[in-house]
Amino acid sequence: MSDPRTLEDAHRHCQSLQDALDGFRRTGLDRLSRWGRELAALLPAGGRLLAAGNGGSAAQAQHLTAELVGRYQQDRPAYSAIALHAESSSVTAIGNDYGFDHVFARQVSAHGRPGDVLVLLSTSGRSTNLISAAVTARAAGLRVWALTGPGPNPLAEAGHDALCIDAPRTATVQEAHLVAVHLLCESFDAALAPHAAAAAPRPARAPRGPAGPRAAAAARRRPR
Repeated sequence: MSDPRTLEDAHRHCQSLQDALDGFRRTGLDRLSRWGRELAALLPAGGRLLAAGNGGSAAQAQHLTAELVGRYQQDRPAYSAIALHAESSSVTAIGNDYGFDHVFARQVSAHGRPGDVLVLLSTSGRSTNLISAAVTARAAGLRVWALTGPGPNPLAEAGHDALCIDAPRTATVQEAHLVAVHLLCESFDAALAPHAAAAAPRPARAPRGPAGPRAAAAARRRPR
């Protein structure tokens, strides 16, 4: 038999997520759609997305980069996206030599170029290493987007734009951030589709006249 207190906690957890997503739907969908369009203009032109987070937020950031380098739903070209926290040798070397507050900022200096995008995820919005990365990125000419918990918070203020999830629990913020990551990828793919269709090569037309059927038959007989 289920423990009534456990079930009550589970209901509260689900209700908290539902409340957070209700607020997110009212205030965040337009922002994610705009971010997706900006990425669709940047990445195919050779730009890059950098992402970082700590702990569970690191997993969410790496989820985003994996969807861009791989694919979200439909097959498409690979695009440049790097999860800075996943560079374990760089993170430990920088942390050892310069301090943990600099593990992301120094990588932004190395990999970021003007016009690139840096996405930073933090449930608190107060992680010093992410704020330092935001400051470094802005000075280098990158666009900085933050996914955080309740605002206002220092990370949201350090970036150019922020999506703040109004929820009291870390777990709920992280769950809403996963939805945001997927919607950003969905918006990116939707904005990318018209450009991809316009750039796709047209299929070759079969030659007209008697040679057409013979050429087609010969092509079918060729070994592959």
